[in-house]
Amino acid sequence: MTRRLLALAALAFATSASAETIAIVDARLMTMTAAGEVERGTIVIRDGRITAIGPGVAVPVGARVIDGRGGTVTPGFIQADSTLGAVEVSQVPASADRATHSAAISAGFDISLGLNPDSILLPVSRLAGITHAVTTPLYDDRGGRDLQFAGQAAVIDLAQRPDMVTRPRAAMVLEMGEGGAERAGGARGSAIVELKATLADVRHFAAHRVAYDRGEGRPQKLSRVDLEALIPVAEGRMSLIVKVDRASDIREIIALAREEKLRVIFDGAEEGWRVAADIAAAKFPVILDPLADLPHSFSELGATMENAARLHAAGVMVIIKTGSGVAHRARELRYGAGNAVAYGLPHDAAVAAITVNPARVFGVADRVGSLEAGRAADLVLWNGDPLEPLSQPQAIFVEGVEKPLTARPLELRDRYLPR
Repeated sequence: MTRRLLALAALAFATSASAETIAIVDARLMTMTAAGEVERGTIVIRDGRITAIGPGVAVPVGARVIDGRGGTVTPGFIQADSTLGAVEVSQVPASADRATHSAAISAGFDISLGLNPDSILLPVSRLAGITHAVTTPLYDDRGGRDLQFAGQAAVIDLAQRPDMVTRPRAAMVLEMGEGGAERAGGARGSAIVELKATLADVRHFAAHRVAYDRGEGRPQKLSRVDLEALIPVAEGRMSLIVKVDRASDIREIIALAREEKLRVIFDGAEEGWRVAADIAAAKFPVILDPLADLPHSFSELGATMENAARLHAAGVMVIIKTGSGVAHRARELRYGAGNAVAYGLPHDAAVAAITVNPARVFGVADRVGSLEAGRAADLVLWNGDPLEPLSQPQAIFVEGVEKPLTARPLELRDRYLPR
Protein backbone atom coordinates (compact mmCIF):
# COMPACT_ATOMS: atom_id res chain seq x y z
CA MET A 1 0.00 0.00 0.00
CA THR A 2 2.84 2.36 0.93
CA ARG A 3 4.60 1.71 -2.39
CA ARG A 4 1.38 2.42 -4.28
CA LEU A 5 0.92 5.73 -2.48
CA LEU A 6 4.54 6.71 -3.19
CA ALA A 7 4.11 5.84 -6.86
CA LEU A 8 0.92 7.91 -7.10
CA ALA A 9 2.63 10.83 -5.36
CA ALA A 10 5.57 10.65 -7.75
CA LEU A 11 3.20 10.57 -10.74
CA ALA A 12 1.29 13.56 -9.41
CA PHE A 13 4.56 15.47 -8.90
CA ALA A 14 5.76 14.67 -12.43
CA THR A 15 2.43 15.68 -13.96
CA SER A 16 2.21 19.00 -12.10
CA ALA A 17 5.89 19.75 -12.78
CA SER A 18 5.51 19.25 -16.52
CA ALA A 19 2.28 21.28 -16.67
CA GLU A 20 3.56 24.47 -15.03
CA THR A 21 5.42 27.38 -16.63
CA ILE A 22 9.03 27.79 -15.51
CA ALA A 23 11.59 30.43 -16.43
CA ILE A 24 15.34 30.02 -15.87
CA VAL A 25 16.69 33.56 -15.94
CA ASP A 26 20.04 35.34 -16.14
CA ALA A 27 22.05 32.21 -17.02
CA ARG A 28 24.75 31.44 -19.55
CA LEU A 29 23.08 29.27 -22.20
CA MET A 30 25.08 26.70 -24.16
CA THR A 31 22.45 26.07 -26.83
CA MET A 32 24.49 23.70 -29.06
CA THR A 33 22.71 25.25 -32.05
CA ALA A 34 23.64 27.86 -34.63
CA ALA A 35 22.74 30.47 -31.99
CA GLY A 36 25.86 29.47 -30.07
CA GLU A 37 26.27 30.65 -26.47
CA VAL A 38 24.13 33.32 -24.83
CA GLU A 39 25.95 34.99 -21.96
CA ARG A 40 22.88 36.14 -20.02
CA GLY A 41 19.66 34.63 -21.26
CA THR A 42 16.32 33.17 -20.28
CA ILE A 43 14.67 29.84 -21.03
CA VAL A 44 10.91 29.50 -20.70
CA ILE A 45 9.48 26.00 -20.21
CA ARG A 46 5.77 25.31 -20.58
CA ASP A 47 4.11 21.89 -20.55
CA GLY A 48 7.50 20.22 -20.64
CA ARG A 49 8.80 21.99 -23.74
CA ILE A 50 11.05 24.97 -24.37
CA THR A 51 8.77 27.74 -25.64
CA ALA A 52 11.27 30.61 -25.72
CA ILE A 53 15.03 31.03 -25.33
CA GLY A 54 17.38 33.96 -25.76
CA PRO A 55 18.84 37.14 -24.27
CA GLY A 56 15.72 39.28 -24.34
CA VAL A 57 12.98 36.82 -23.47
CA ALA A 58 10.22 38.12 -21.19
CA VAL A 59 9.20 36.04 -18.20
CA PRO A 60 5.52 35.04 -18.48
CA VAL A 61 3.16 36.22 -15.77
CA GLY A 62 2.75 33.58 -13.08
CA ALA A 63 5.83 31.59 -14.11
CA ARG A 64 8.01 29.99 -11.45
CA VAL A 65 11.40 31.68 -11.73
CA ILE A 66 14.70 29.86 -11.23
CA ASP A 67 17.61 32.25 -10.75
CA GLY A 68 20.46 31.14 -13.00
CA ARG A 69 22.78 34.02 -12.20
CA GLY A 70 26.40 32.86 -12.35
CA GLY A 71 25.34 29.48 -13.69
CA THR A 72 25.31 27.66 -17.01
CA VAL A 73 22.49 25.80 -18.72
CA THR A 74 23.40 22.90 -21.00
CA PRO A 75 21.35 20.28 -22.75
CA GLY A 76 21.16 17.07 -20.74
CA PHE A 77 24.22 14.89 -21.26
CA ILE A 78 24.02 11.60 -23.20
CA GLN A 79 26.24 8.73 -22.07
CA ALA A 80 26.99 6.59 -25.12
CA ASP A 81 27.96 2.92 -24.95
CA SER A 82 26.55 2.30 -21.49
CA THR A 83 24.67 -0.48 -19.72
CA LEU A 84 22.45 1.86 -17.70
CA GLY A 85 19.06 0.28 -17.11
CA ALA A 86 20.35 -3.18 -17.99
CA VAL A 87 22.41 -3.92 -14.89
CA GLU A 88 22.13 -3.34 -11.16
CA VAL A 89 24.78 -5.44 -9.40
CA SER A 90 27.41 -6.73 -11.81
CA GLN A 91 28.19 -9.84 -9.77
CA VAL A 92 24.52 -10.85 -9.43
CA PRO A 93 23.55 -12.45 -12.77
CA ALA A 94 19.81 -12.12 -12.11
CA SER A 95 20.17 -8.32 -12.03
CA ALA A 96 22.21 -8.12 -15.24
CA ASP A 97 20.37 -8.11 -18.59
CA ARG A 98 23.23 -6.67 -20.63
CA ALA A 99 24.20 -9.76 -22.64
CA THR A 100 22.92 -13.03 -24.04
CA HIS A 101 24.70 -16.33 -24.58
CA SER A 102 21.82 -17.93 -26.43
CA ALA A 103 23.05 -19.75 -29.53
CA ALA A 104 19.86 -18.72 -31.37
CA ILE A 105 19.95 -15.00 -30.56
CA SER A 106 22.84 -12.73 -31.44
CA ALA A 107 21.89 -9.78 -33.62
CA GLY A 108 18.28 -10.32 -32.54
CA PHE A 109 18.99 -9.48 -28.91
CA ASP A 110 17.06 -6.26 -28.25
CA ILE A 111 18.33 -4.60 -25.07
CA SER A 112 15.36 -2.19 -25.01
CA LEU A 113 13.20 -5.08 -23.78
CA GLY A 114 13.42 -5.78 -20.06
CA LEU A 115 15.14 -2.58 -18.88
CA ASN A 116 14.72 -1.46 -15.27
CA PRO A 117 13.44 2.12 -14.82
CA ASP A 118 13.78 1.75 -11.03
CA SER A 119 17.53 1.14 -11.11
CA ILE A 120 19.27 3.16 -8.39
CA LEU A 121 22.08 3.81 -10.87
CA LEU A 122 19.83 6.16 -12.87
CA PRO A 123 19.47 8.98 -10.31
CA VAL A 124 23.19 8.70 -9.48
CA SER A 125 24.04 9.26 -13.14
CA ARG A 126 21.38 11.95 -13.43
CA LEU A 127 23.09 14.00 -10.72
CA ALA A 128 26.09 14.10 -13.07
CA GLY A 129 23.91 15.84 -15.69
CA ILE A 130 23.15 12.67 -17.67
CA THR A 131 19.54 12.65 -18.84
CA HIS A 132 19.82 10.01 -21.60
CA ALA A 133 22.01 7.04 -22.38
CA VAL A 134 22.68 4.78 -25.32
CA THR A 135 22.30 1.43 -23.61
CA THR A 136 24.46 -1.02 -25.50
CA PRO A 137 24.54 -4.82 -25.25
CA LEU A 138 27.77 -6.59 -24.36
CA TYR A 139 29.19 -9.94 -25.34
CA ASP A 140 28.71 -12.52 -22.59
CA ASP A 141 32.01 -13.83 -21.22
CA ARG A 142 30.26 -16.75 -19.47
CA GLY A 143 29.52 -18.52 -22.71
CA GLY A 144 28.59 -18.05 -26.34
CA ARG A 145 32.01 -16.65 -27.23
CA ASP A 146 31.35 -17.45 -30.87
CA LEU A 147 28.36 -15.10 -31.14
CA GLN A 148 28.99 -12.72 -34.03
CA PHE A 149 26.90 -9.75 -32.83
CA ALA A 150 26.21 -8.44 -29.32
CA GLY A 151 22.72 -7.20 -30.21
CA GLN A 152 20.80 -3.96 -30.67
CA ALA A 153 21.36 -0.76 -28.66
CA ALA A 154 18.62 1.60 -27.47
CA VAL A 155 18.40 5.24 -26.43
CA ILE A 156 16.79 5.61 -23.00
CA ASP A 157 15.95 8.48 -20.69
CA LEU A 158 16.82 8.60 -16.99
CA ALA A 159 13.48 9.96 -15.80
CA GLN A 160 12.67 6.66 -14.03
CA ARG A 161 9.32 6.05 -15.66
CA PRO A 162 7.94 2.94 -17.37
CA ASP A 163 8.27 4.37 -20.89
CA MET A 164 12.02 5.01 -20.53
CA VAL A 165 12.93 3.92 -24.08
CA THR A 166 13.34 6.99 -26.29
CA ARG A 167 14.42 5.02 -29.36
CA PRO A 168 14.60 1.22 -29.49
CA ARG A 169 16.87 -0.61 -31.93
CA ALA A 170 18.99 2.50 -32.47
CA ALA A 171 22.05 0.58 -33.72
CA MET A 172 23.58 -2.89 -34.04
CA VAL A 173 26.69 -3.77 -32.03
CA LEU A 174 29.58 -5.73 -33.54
CA GLU A 175 33.11 -6.30 -32.28
CA MET A 176 35.85 -6.65 -34.86
CA GLY A 177 39.62 -6.42 -34.56
CA GLU A 178 41.06 -8.59 -31.80
CA GLY A 179 37.73 -9.58 -30.22
CA GLY A 180 36.07 -10.27 -33.55
CA ALA A 181 39.01 -12.41 -34.61
CA GLU A 182 38.65 -14.55 -31.47
CA ARG A 183 34.98 -15.21 -32.21
CA ALA A 184 35.64 -16.02 -35.86
CA GLY A 185 38.33 -18.61 -35.27
CA GLY A 186 41.37 -16.59 -34.26
CA ALA A 187 42.14 -14.41 -37.29
CA ARG A 188 41.02 -10.96 -38.34
CA GLY A 189 40.62 -12.15 -41.92
CA SER A 190 38.15 -14.78 -40.76
CA ALA A 191 36.02 -12.14 -39.02
CA ILE A 192 35.87 -10.02 -42.18
CA VAL A 193 35.00 -12.98 -44.39
CA GLU A 194 32.35 -14.09 -41.90
CA LEU A 195 30.79 -10.60 -41.86
CA LYS A 196 30.64 -10.48 -45.65
CA ALA A 197 29.04 -13.92 -45.73
CA THR A 198 26.50 -12.88 -43.09
CA LEU A 199 25.49 -9.78 -45.04
CA ALA A 200 25.07 -11.89 -48.18
CA ASP A 201 22.88 -14.34 -46.26
CA VAL A 202 20.75 -11.53 -44.86
CA ARG A 203 20.16 -10.01 -48.28
CA HIS A 204 19.28 -13.43 -49.71
CA PHE A 205 16.88 -14.06 -46.84
CA ALA A 206 15.22 -10.65 -47.32
CA ALA A 207 14.60 -11.45 -50.98
CA HIS A 208 13.40 -15.04 -50.41
CA ARG A 209 11.39 -15.04 -47.18
CA VAL A 210 8.62 -17.22 -48.63
CA ALA A 211 11.07 -19.87 -49.76
CA TYR A 212 12.80 -19.75 -46.36
CA ASP A 213 9.48 -20.37 -44.58
CA ARG A 214 8.85 -23.38 -46.82
CA GLY A 215 12.24 -24.80 -45.87
CA GLU A 216 13.62 -24.20 -49.36
CA GLY A 217 16.60 -22.25 -50.60
CA ARG A 218 20.14 -22.22 -49.32
CA PRO A 219 20.89 -23.05 -45.68
CA GLN A 220 21.45 -20.15 -43.29
CA LYS A 221 23.89 -20.09 -40.41
CA LEU A 222 21.92 -17.51 -38.41
CA SER A 223 18.46 -17.94 -36.91
CA ARG A 224 15.45 -16.21 -38.41
CA VAL A 225 15.43 -13.78 -35.47
CA ASP A 226 18.99 -12.70 -36.27
CA LEU A 227 18.39 -12.52 -40.01
CA GLU A 228 15.36 -10.27 -39.54
CA ALA A 229 17.26 -8.01 -37.15
CA LEU A 230 20.11 -7.55 -39.63
CA ILE A 231 18.01 -6.52 -42.63
CA PRO A 232 18.09 -2.79 -41.68
CA VAL A 233 21.88 -3.03 -41.30
CA ALA A 234 22.37 -4.68 -44.67
CA GLU A 235 20.10 -2.09 -46.28
CA GLY A 236 21.97 0.81 -44.70
CA ARG A 237 19.02 1.92 -42.56
CA MET A 238 20.51 0.94 -39.19
CA SER A 239 23.96 1.99 -38.02
CA LEU A 240 26.51 -0.63 -37.09
CA ILE A 241 28.51 0.19 -33.96
CA VAL A 242 31.87 -1.44 -34.65
CA LYS A 243 34.13 -1.90 -31.65
CA VAL A 244 37.68 -1.67 -32.98
CA ASP A 245 40.95 0.00 -31.96
CA ARG A 246 43.89 -0.71 -34.28
CA ALA A 247 44.51 1.72 -37.13
CA SER A 248 44.74 -1.05 -39.72
CA ASP A 249 41.47 -2.57 -38.49
CA ILE A 250 39.77 0.81 -38.84
CA ARG A 251 40.96 1.06 -42.45
CA GLU A 252 39.62 -2.45 -43.14
CA ILE A 253 36.19 -1.55 -41.76
CA ILE A 254 36.07 1.66 -43.81
CA ALA A 255 36.82 -0.31 -46.98
CA LEU A 256 34.27 -2.99 -46.07
CA ALA A 257 31.60 -0.38 -45.26
CA ARG A 258 32.18 1.32 -48.61
CA GLU A 259 31.88 -2.01 -50.42
CA GLU A 260 28.79 -3.17 -48.52
CA LYS A 261 27.20 0.30 -48.20
CA LEU A 262 27.05 0.17 -44.40
CA ARG A 263 26.53 3.00 -41.91
CA VAL A 264 29.29 2.66 -39.33
CA ILE A 265 29.91 4.19 -35.90
CA PHE A 266 33.37 3.41 -34.56
CA ASP A 267 33.54 2.57 -30.86
CA GLY A 268 36.88 2.72 -29.07
CA ALA A 269 39.15 3.63 -31.98
CA GLU A 270 42.11 4.17 -29.66
CA GLU A 271 44.41 4.47 -32.66
CA GLY A 272 41.83 6.50 -34.56
CA TRP A 273 44.03 9.59 -34.63
CA ARG A 274 46.47 7.72 -36.88
CA VAL A 275 43.80 7.36 -39.58
CA ALA A 276 41.78 10.47 -38.75
CA ALA A 277 41.74 11.68 -42.36
CA ASP A 278 40.30 8.35 -43.54
CA ILE A 279 37.58 8.38 -40.88
CA ALA A 280 36.70 11.99 -41.69
CA ALA A 281 36.49 11.22 -45.42
CA ALA A 282 34.16 8.30 -44.69
CA LYS A 283 32.05 10.59 -42.44
CA PHE A 284 31.87 7.98 -39.69
CA PRO A 285 31.47 9.23 -36.09
CA VAL A 286 33.69 7.90 -33.31
CA ILE A 287 32.72 7.03 -29.73
CA LEU A 288 35.82 7.15 -27.58
CA ASP A 289 37.06 7.23 -24.01
CA PRO A 290 39.27 10.33 -23.68
CA LEU A 291 41.12 8.77 -20.72
CA ALA A 292 42.33 5.77 -22.71
CA ASP A 293 46.11 6.07 -22.98
CA LEU A 294 47.51 2.78 -21.67
CA PRO A 295 47.65 -0.05 -24.23
CA HIS A 296 45.99 -3.20 -22.92
CA SER A 297 46.78 -5.10 -26.11
CA PHE A 298 48.75 -4.81 -29.32
CA SER A 299 45.68 -3.17 -30.87
CA GLU A 300 46.08 -0.14 -28.62
CA LEU A 301 49.78 0.66 -28.84
CA GLY A 302 49.01 4.11 -30.24
CA ALA A 303 46.52 5.07 -27.50
CA THR A 304 46.76 8.71 -26.42
CA MET A 305 44.68 11.18 -24.45
CA GLU A 306 44.95 13.53 -27.44
CA ASN A 307 42.84 11.16 -29.55
CA ALA A 308 39.65 13.24 -29.25
CA ALA A 309 41.40 16.53 -30.08
CA ARG A 310 43.21 15.09 -33.09
CA LEU A 311 40.09 13.44 -34.50
CA HIS A 312 38.06 16.62 -34.03
CA ALA A 313 40.76 18.69 -35.73
CA ALA A 314 40.57 16.32 -38.71
CA GLY A 315 36.81 16.86 -39.02
CA VAL A 316 35.57 13.67 -37.33
CA MET A 317 32.37 13.85 -35.24
CA VAL A 318 33.49 12.83 -31.76
CA ILE A 319 31.25 11.31 -29.08
CA ILE A 320 32.72 10.96 -25.60
CA LYS A 321 32.02 8.06 -23.27
CA THR A 322 33.61 7.08 -19.97
CA GLY A 323 33.90 4.05 -17.77
CA SER A 324 34.26 1.57 -20.66
CA GLY A 325 30.51 1.01 -20.70
CA VAL A 326 30.29 0.26 -16.96
CA ALA A 327 27.00 1.69 -15.70
CA HIS A 328 28.41 2.33 -12.23
CA ARG A 329 30.93 4.78 -13.73
CA ALA A 330 28.56 6.61 -16.09
CA ARG A 331 28.63 9.62 -13.75
CA GLU A 332 32.25 10.28 -14.80
CA LEU A 333 31.14 11.46 -18.25
CA ARG A 334 31.69 15.19 -17.73
CA TYR A 335 35.06 14.55 -16.09
CA GLY A 336 36.15 12.69 -19.21
CA ALA A 337 34.99 15.57 -21.38
CA GLY A 338 36.94 17.96 -19.17
CA ASN A 339 40.07 15.85 -19.55
CA ALA A 340 39.63 15.92 -23.33
CA VAL A 341 39.63 19.73 -23.11
CA ALA A 342 42.84 19.58 -21.07
CA TYR A 343 44.39 17.59 -23.93
CA GLY A 344 43.40 19.94 -26.72
CA LEU A 345 39.70 19.46 -27.53
CA PRO A 346 37.89 22.83 -27.65
CA HIS A 347 35.48 23.33 -24.76
CA ASP A 348 32.39 23.72 -26.98
CA ALA A 349 33.39 20.61 -28.94
CA ALA A 350 33.67 18.65 -25.68
CA VAL A 351 30.15 19.70 -24.65
CA ALA A 352 28.88 18.84 -28.14
CA ALA A 353 30.50 15.40 -27.77
CA ILE A 354 28.21 14.60 -24.83
CA THR A 355 25.05 16.35 -26.05
CA VAL A 356 24.16 17.17 -29.65
CA ASN A 357 26.63 14.79 -31.34
CA PRO A 358 25.24 11.57 -29.80
CA ALA A 359 21.70 12.93 -30.26
CA ARG A 360 22.32 13.34 -33.99
CA VAL A 361 24.11 10.04 -34.47
CA PHE A 362 21.45 8.01 -32.65
CA GLY A 363 18.44 9.73 -34.19
CA VAL A 364 16.99 11.71 -31.28
CA ALA A 365 18.21 15.23 -32.13
CA ASP A 366 14.65 16.33 -32.88
CA ARG A 367 13.87 15.91 -29.17
CA VAL A 368 17.04 16.35 -27.13
CA GLY A 369 20.71 17.33 -27.33
CA SER A 370 20.22 21.07 -27.90
CA LEU A 371 18.37 24.05 -26.42
CA GLU A 372 15.85 25.34 -28.91
CA ALA A 373 12.21 26.45 -28.90
CA GLY A 374 10.01 23.44 -29.57
CA ARG A 375 12.43 20.90 -28.13
CA ALA A 376 11.68 18.91 -25.01
CA ALA A 377 12.97 20.64 -21.89
CA ASP A 378 15.88 18.25 -21.40
CA LEU A 379 18.49 20.36 -19.67
CA VAL A 380 20.62 21.02 -16.62
CA LEU A 381 21.34 24.25 -14.75
CA TRP A 382 24.86 24.18 -13.29
CA ASN A 383 26.32 26.55 -10.71
CA GLY A 384 29.50 26.84 -12.78
CA ASP A 385 31.35 25.34 -15.73
CA PRO A 386 29.66 21.96 -16.36
CA LEU A 387 33.02 20.30 -17.08
CA GLU A 388 34.53 21.53 -13.83
CA PRO A 389 34.36 18.74 -11.18
CA LEU A 390 33.36 21.15 -8.40
CA SER A 391 30.30 22.40 -10.33
CA GLN A 392 26.98 20.92 -9.25
CA PRO A 393 23.50 20.81 -10.81
CA GLN A 394 20.95 23.27 -9.46
CA ALA A 395 18.03 21.99 -11.57
CA ILE A 396 17.60 18.96 -13.81
CA PHE A 397 14.85 18.43 -16.37
CA VAL A 398 14.44 15.12 -18.19
CA GLU A 399 12.10 15.25 -21.17
CA GLY A 400 10.24 18.16 -19.60
CA VAL A 401 9.98 16.79 -16.06
CA GLU A 402 11.99 18.41 -13.26
CA LYS A 403 13.76 15.74 -11.22
CA PRO A 404 14.80 15.86 -7.56
CA LEU A 405 18.47 16.51 -6.79
CA THR A 406 18.91 13.35 -4.79
CA ALA A 407 19.95 9.71 -5.12
CA ARG A 408 20.18 6.73 -2.80
CA PRO A 409 23.86 7.29 -1.85
CA LEU A 410 22.98 10.81 -0.67
CA GLU A 411 19.92 9.55 1.18
CA LEU A 412 22.05 6.95 2.98
CA ARG A 413 24.65 9.60 3.81
CA ASP A 414 22.01 11.84 5.33
CA ARG A 415 20.40 8.96 7.17
CA TYR A 416 23.57 7.84 8.94
CA LEU A 417 25.37 11.14 9.48
CA PRO A 418 25.85 11.88 13.19
CA ARG A 419 23.13 14.24 14.33
